[in-house]
Amino acid sequence: MAFPEEELGLRVEVQTGPTWLDITGRCQLSEQITHQRGIRNGGVIAETASASLKINNKDGYFSPRNPMSPLWGFIGRNTPVRLWLPGADHFLDLDGAPANYASTPDNAALDITADLDLRVEAEINWNDPTENQVLIQKWGAGQRSYALRVFDQLLNFTWSNDGTTNRFAAQPLPALPERAAVRATLDVNDGTGQYAARLYWAESIAGPWTEIGAGRFGTATSIFSGTAPLRVGGDDPTTAPPRTPFIGKGYKAEVRNGINGTLVASPDFTAQPLGSAGFVDSAGRTWSYSGNAAITDRQEIFVGEISTWPQDWVPSAELVWTSVTASGIMRRYDRGQKALASTLRRRIPSANPIAYWPMEEEREASRAYSPIAGVQAAALTGVEWAGNDTLPSSLPLPRLTAAATLSAIVPPAAAGRWQVECVYNADDKAPPAAGPEPEFLAVSSTGTVRRWVIAMRADRVRVYGFDASGDDLAFTVMLVGGEDIFHGWYRLRFYVQDLGGGQMEWVVGYANVNGTTSQVSKTITATAGYVQAVTANWGPLTEGWSIGHLSVMPTAANTVYDGSDSGYSGETAWERMRRLAEEESIPLARIAGPLETERVGPQRPEKLLDLLAAAGDADGGMLLEDRRRLGLVYRDRSSLYTQEPALTLVYGQPGLAPPLKPVDDDKETRNDRTIVRDGGSSARAVLEAGRLSVQPPPNGIGLYDDSQTLSLAADTQAEPIAYWQLHLGTYDGARYPAVRLLLHNAPHLIPAVLRLREGDLLRLTNLPPWVAFGDVDLIVTGWSETLKPRTWERTFVCAAGGPWNTAKADHPVYGKVGAESGTLATGVDTDDTALTVDTTGALPWTTDPAEMPILIDVGGEHMSVTAIASTTSPQTFTAVRSVNGVVKAHDAGAPVRLAHSAPASL
Repeated sequence: MAFPEEELGLRVEVQTGPTWLDITGRCQLSEQITHQRGIRNGGVIAETASASLKINNKDGYFSPRNPMSPLWGFIGRNTPVRLWLPGADHFLDLDGAPANYASTPDNAALDITADLDLRVEAEINWNDPTENQVLIQKWGAGQRSYALRVFDQLLNFTWSNDGTTNRFAAQPLPALPERAAVRATLDVNDGTGQYAARLYWAESIAGPWTEIGAGRFGTATSIFSGTAPLRVGGDDPTTAPPRTPFIGKGYKAEVRNGINGTLVASPDFTAQPLGSAGFVDSAGRTWSYSGNAAITDRQEIFVGEISTWPQDWVPSAELVWTSVTASGIMRRYDRGQKALASTLRRRIPSANPIAYWPMEEEREASRAYSPIAGVQAAALTGVEWAGNDTLPSSLPLPRLTAAATLSAIVPPAAAGRWQVECVYNADDKAPPAAGPEPEFLAVSSTGTVRRWVIAMRADRVRVYGFDASGDDLAFTVMLVGGEDIFHGWYRLRFYVQDLGGGQMEWVVGYANVNGTTSQVSKTITATAGYVQAVTANWGPLTEGWSIGHLSVMPTAANTVYDGSDSGYSGETAWERMRRLAEEESIPLARIAGPLETERVGPQRPEKLLDLLAAAGDADGGMLLEDRRRLGLVYRDRSSLYTQEPALTLVYGQPGLAPPLKPVDDDKETRNDRTIVRDGGSSARAVLEAGRLSVQPPPNGIGLYDDSQTLSLAADTQAEPIAYWQLHLGTYDGARYPAVRLLLHNAPHLIPAVLRLREGDLLRLTNLPPWVAFGDVDLIVTGWSETLKPRTWERTFVCAAGGPWNTAKADHPVYGKVGAESGTLATGVDTDDTALTVDTTGALPWTTDPAEMPILIDVGGEHMSVTAIASTTSPQTFTAVRSVNGVVKAHDAGAPVRLAHSAPASL
C-alpha cells in the first residue's frame, strides 16, 4: 500500500441476505468518510461508533421503497455495512455461516486411530459465550472421528471411538492474543492402559506451546476411522447449541499422525492467492471451499448498521444520492430497550413451570398475573401490593395483612412428581415458639394426599398431609435449629415424587437466598398425583410477612431458583456480562487480563446496557463495540496493566502530526475518593501529603473529591478500589487528549494502526525537551478518522498510560519493586558515572548482577545502574547517565529512587 501515488483502496460493502455486496463504486469517495469509535468522553462504556457515507442513487438502486431495485427487500432499517482495507495476511473467511467451510475428502492418511495431534492458528473471538465455534473436524452423522472447537470460553477437543459416542477434553482458555494458535494431542495409550489428552496454545502454529490446564486421562481409547471429510470450520446442527464455523480469520491448520508426528494435512491459507478455487497442501491433500468461504485479505475499519436511507437530489435530477450514517451496535441496543425483568422473573420460566405467579404487581393491583400461557391469575386478597422492595432479585412484592388469602388454580399436568416453591420474608416477625404454627401454604393434589399443609413457627416447620378422609398421612416436624428463617429473605420448597412400588417421597426445605439450605424428606405409601391448587388463609401471626414468585414445577428437586434468588450476587463482572449476553443472544467477546474481574452485587431490574456498564464500572475495564462484527467486546481492567506498546510514534518522523498539545491540568485529578457499595458500606482513600495531596498550596493542591457507587459483592472490595482510583486520580503527568496521525505520509504505520484496539498502549518517543524528557505512554480509548482516496487521517483519544504501568514479575522496568531509597552522599557533576549513595536507615539496594540494569531517578535525570557495590551504606552505583536526555549536576542529599516505582495492581 503506497501513498499518495495509489489510492487508499477502501472497500465498502453492505450485507444483502447471506452475502456481502461491494458498493465501493457507488460511494462518492472523493468526499471524505468520517469514522469514530471508542470511549471518547470518559467512563467505561463506548459511545456508539459511526461512519458517514454518500452513495450515488441516480437509478434508485438504494431506495428501500423502489420495487425495481435489485436490492428491494434486502436493504432498509439496520442494513449491515462494513468498511475495510486490503493488504492483511491472506486468511480463510467463513463469516460464521454453517454452509461455509474449507474441506478435503476423506483419505486413508486422515483415518488416524491412534495418537493424534491437531493444530489451528486463527484470529477469532476466543471468549465469546454465545458461539460454539468449530476450528477443525473430521466429523459427521455416525462418522465422528475428531474435532477441535471453542465454546463457552473452553478449548474443547472431542473424539469418538465408535463414530457416535463422544469423548472429550476441555480446559478454560487463558487470556489469548487475538491471533493465536491452539493445539490438542491425544495419546491413546500411554503404556499404562491410560489415554492422555492435552491442550495447548501458542502465538503461532510454529510454537513454542504452553499447556492449558493439566490434561485429561482415562482408560485407553482409540479413534474411529470414519468416512467424513476433514473440514476447517464446518458445523453440526445436532448438538446443543449447534456447532457453527468459527467467526474470524483462519490462517493455518495441521493434522499429524502421532504427537509431533507425520503431517497428514497442512492447509496454509496465508499462502493462497485471493479468489483461488482450491489448492493442494504440503501433505498432498486437495482443498476446496464451500458456500461463501473464500480467501481474503480484509482489514476491518468499521462494522455497523445503516438505519435510515435518506433520499436527496437536485431539481434537474442530474444528481441523486443518499447520505447515510452507519452506526455501531450500541445504537440499537440502547434504543427501545425497556428494563430487564428481575432475575427471578427472567429465570423461573426457563424451567417450563406448570404455573408461575411472580406477584410483582404495582400498588393498585387486584390479582397476581401469570406469565405462563393458559394459567389463570391468582386471587390474592388482603395484601399491600408492592409493599416490600428489599429483595434485589425482584420487583417489590406484596406484604400480608391479618386478613390475607391466596387461591391459585393450577392446570392439570402429568402425575407422578411436582414441586411448589416461593420466596418469603417474615419481616423479623417470627410466630411464638409455643402454640399453634400459622399455616403458610396449602397444596391440593389428585394423589393419595389430597391436601398438603405447610406451617411454620420460630423453631420448626411442620408438614401435614390429609387424605380424602381427612386423615393425616404425613405429619412431620422439621426442626429449624440455629437458622433464623424469619430474618431476611428465604425460599420455601416442597416437592413430591413417586418412587415406584406404591412408594412416594416428599421433601420440605428452606434456603436462604444467599445460599444456606436445609431440608428433610420422608417416604410413605402413597402416590403423588398432580397439583390442582395452591391456597393460603393467612392470619394475624403472619401479618407483615411478604411472599412472591410462587411456582409449580413438573419436576422434583428443581434448582432453577438457585442464584437467581440472590440476583446472582457474587458472580464476577465478566460472568455477569457473559450470562446476560447468553440470555439476550448478544455477541460478546472478551479481551481477558491475567486477573479475575471484580465480583459484583445483585443484578437489578435495569436496562441491558446499564447492567453491562455497572459490571464494567465495578471492574474498571472497557465495554466496547467489536470492530469486526456486530457485537460487543469487554476489555478486562487487568488487560490494561503494564503493556508493551501496540504503536510507537517518533516525534519528528512522518506520521505524527501537529497539533500535539499536552495539557498539564486538573481535569482528571482526584485526591479524595469515596467508593460506596450499592446497598452496603463505603470506603475512602485520601492523599494526605505530596505535590497532589489535599494540603493547601504550596504543600499540595487542595481538595479534589468525588464519590462513586458501584455494584460490588462485598463491603471489603470498596477500600482497595478506592485506593486504586486514588492512584489513577493523582498520577502526576500531563494529559495528551488527542494524538493526530497522517497515515498517508507514513504507510509503514498502517499495519500496527489497524491491529490497535481500544485500551492498547501508544508510546511517544523523541519528544522535544519543552514537552517531556523520556517516553510518554498513553492508553488509547477511542479515535476519529477521515478517509479520502489518497489521504487518511486518524486522531486518537488518549488517557495517561503511566498509572497503568503496575508491578509485573520479571519485567525489565516494572519488575523492580521494593523499598529501596537513599540520597547522594556526595554531589556529582554532569558526567560522573560513579555515585555514592547513603542508605542509612533504609533497606540497601540489591547488588545482584541478575537484577541489573536498574533505572533510577535523581533530580529528574534517569540513570541506568549497571552495578552496585557494598551491601551496607554507603553504596557505590555505576551508572549510565542522562538516559532520558536530562543533563545536570546534582548536589549531595539529592533523593535517589526508582525511576518507575511500579505500584501493585488492584
